[in-house]
Parts: sequence; C-alpha cells; structure tokens
Amino acid sequence: MTFKVNDQVMVTDEDLTGVIKKIEGNTISIETEDGFLLSFKSEELIRQNSDKSIKHQLFSNADIDSVIAEKELPKRKQPKRISPKDRFEPTMEVDLHIHQLVKSSRGMSNHDMLSLQLDTAKHKLEYAISKRIQKIVFIHGVGEGVLKIELEYLFGRYNNVKFYDANYQKYGLGATEVYIYQNPAN
Repeated sequence: MTFKVNDQVMVTDEDLTGVIKKIEGNTISIETEDGFLLSFKSEELIRQNSDKSIKHQLFSNADIDSVIAEKELPKRKQPKRISPKDRFEPTMEVDLHIHQLVKSSRGMSNHDMLSLQLDTAKHKLEYAISKRIQKIVFIHGVGEGVLKIELEYLFGRYNNVKFYDANYQKYGLGATEVYIYQNPAN
C-alpha cells in the first residue's frame, strides 16, 4: 500500500489515528489528534477513508473468506455440568397431603383419605417403575405417622425398592425417598 503526506491513517495494533507528516523509506511519521509525532512501519498503518474496506486492508495477504468462515463456525456446546449434589437429587416428588390430592376433603373419613393417599402412592410408584425413574420422594408430612407406616408397608412389598428418610434439610421429617433398582434387561 502506498501512502502520501497528509493521508489520514489508523494504527493497526493501537487505538490511534493521525495524519502522515513525513515518509522515509518504510518508516512513516504521523501526527496524532493530540499533536504527538509518532513513527511507524508502513505495514502497521491503514489509510482511512479509502475506497477499499478495512477488512481488505487488514487481510491483504490472507484469504478473507476463509478467515471469516473460521470465525463464524458454530462453537461446540459444552455439556451441561451437573453438580454431585444435583446428580443425586430425586427426579420425581409426590406430595401426598390430602389437600394436594382433592379439592375438598369434606365428607371423607380418615380411612377414605388414607386409602386415596396409598392408592396415589402405589400408582406413582408403578408409573416410576414403568418409566425407569430411579428416585422418588413421597412427601407425607409428620402428623401421627400412620401414613408413613402404611407407605413403608407398601414399599416393603416390592423386591426392587429400597426406601429411607428423604433429605432432612429439604423435606424435614415428613418425607420418604424411594430408590428403584432398575433391571438392565428391560
């Protein structure tokens, strides 16, 4: 690229612009907007307000299209990292509080409510087994412990199920976590 005195130029590696004041071989002296006189090699400068676009001036020796194509390649998505704490969180929660199962428990006896809660727990457990969900938390509340005892009796009838108190920090004493051993052949 050829430069002339009084050409408006930009410095490629710095945020500087200026006007060419002197050219000696490959060394060009420019006066910056602040009035400083600085010297640069001709390849460090780009003429401003020229007919060529800046990208053609910057990449005169390189294939511009290949550089642009490389920059526009989609980045590989990093797999979402799951923390060990979240990895062991149950994938399914079932709230067995009666007000979560029916709009109103008016007119229901304690036996009716307990039967509905146990039927719901059994259906949700069967669903989890069929869908290969490994962990379920049944939220039963503390109360007098009748529902918890009945749930433990229900879970005990399954060979492929292990149950224990759920995470105390998250659920308190009113929840039981069920782990379902999956048969790899199914």
